[in-house]
Amino acid sequence: MARAQAFVFDAYGTLFDVHSVVAALQAFTPEAEAMSLQRRVKQLEYTWLRSLMGRYVDFWVVTDAALRFALKRFGIRVTPDQHTALLEAYLHLSAYPEIPAMLAALAPRPRLILSNGSPPMLEADVRSTGLAGHFTDIISADLVKVYKPDPRVYALATNVLGLPKGVIVFVSSNAFDVIGAKAYGFHVAWINRANTQADELGLAPDIVLSRLDELPHAFPAP
Repeated sequence: MARAQAFVFDAYGTLFDVHSVVAALQAFTPEAEAMSLQRRVKQLEYTWLRSLMGRYVDFWVVTDAALRFALKRFGIRVTPDQHTALLEAYLHLSAYPEIPAMLAALAPRPRLILSNGSPPMLEADVRSTGLAGHFTDIISADLVKVYKPDPRVYALATNVLGLPKGVIVFVSSNAFDVIGAKAYGFHVAWINRANTQADELGLAPDIVLSRLDELPHAFPAP
């Protein structure tokens, strides 16, 4: 590829550990890890279904619906206040510890977030993780009222950056997102922390890394 001129990051699972909510779930079930996985599966599934059906609601509503499903699936009853606390745990996710140094090493090239998350959700997590000010822009799929991997979401980043697709590196830990970004035309880095098997859809990332702090070495500054 031409020199990497900008970096676009997925948020959930890539920058923010979606399973850091396990700590909050442990007060209600010994199966907190399994429940967190179920919640995440439904959260993603609902974005795809809503996109296909043309029935968009923002990611906060989707996240709430996924939580409600997981609570029922595991037979857990909670009070309204407890439900709110479990839902709001998603506004205080942990960030992977290598992120600040990685972002500093990529500077001064633009570093954006492009996420399904609603603007208030993204702002809350960026603020609570101490990452405010580290990104050039934070872009939400809410602008186009559809979810990844719809190409209209990825186009938001090229529009903001004003750069051709081929000089933008899209970074995600989510396999479906990697495929969607590659189909759109980005140069794609898959952060495959768990050594997950790649999907068989005829599209593959340009590079596979195990940690975010490998990015600066893979894409050195000019």
